[in-house]
Amino acid sequence: MKKLKIRTGDTVRIISGDHKGTEGKVMRVDIAKNKAIVEGANMVSKHEKPSAKNPQGGIVKKEALIHISNLSLIDSKSGDATRVGFEVRDGKKVRVSRKSNEVI
Repeated sequence: MKKLKIRTGDTVRIISGDHKGTEGKVMRVDIAKNKAIVEGANMVSKHEKPSAKNPQGGIVKKEALIHISNLSLIDSKSGDATRVGFEVRDGKKVRVSRKSNEVI
């Protein structure tokens, strides 16, 4: 299994594409495709058939996948975009912010 630098629940900023500058929380990460879904970003219109859950059907707006390379983690301390590194601290491998050098 591949180790990604962005995980579910992280706050990220989109750094390229149509939604550049948008910030949001990562709702889901697809490790096989190297993509993630960011809350409130990259909205697309999907046509849905009528179902028991949605008896009317119609056009629904929902978030689409964004490639991991287009996302940058937001540092909780400074609120700025940062790169992510890995270090071994107290015998555990942890993610570290490159800007503030703090454990994420």
